[in-house]
Amino acid sequence: MTRVWQWNRPVTVREVLEDLQQERSIAYTTVMTVMDNLHQKGWVRREVDGRAYRYTAVSTRAAYAAALMNEAWSQSDNPAAALVAFFGMMSPEQRESLRDAVRMAGQLEDNPDRADHAESPEQGAQRAPQEAAQAAEPDETQGGAGR
Repeated sequence: MTRVWQWNRPVTVREVLEDLQQERSIAYTTVMTVMDNLHQKGWVRREVDGRAYRYTAVSTRAAYAAALMNEAWSQSDNPAAALVAFFGMMSPEQRESLRDAVRMAGQLEDNPDRADHAESPEQGAQRAPQEAAQAAEPDETQGGAGR
């Protein structure tokens, strides 16, 4: 999946194979089986291109990560404690990204008419460095200490 997400375009088994072979020895049939398994599980869709298939990711890597986090969180018997523990594991950069995401989600809550125009996680990631720089400015609520 990493190759499919990285390239963000339809890929063939041969392309994935050639890329993987730069790192390690791997058989064509192994890559073909994995791609077929991903298709069977609904992670990629495929279309015929001559004698081969071209595979395309069904969702973004960000959406997949979000689904994993939601699944793990929803299985907790104490979601608040799980979130606190998760925050404790985060790097400062990850916590800043989380602040940016909460701010964006709050803007959608404050203006529900924008929900159908919400930006994708990728668009938000492109804006995040600019917002992070703004957020690094001193915060009066923190006594001017900043973040």
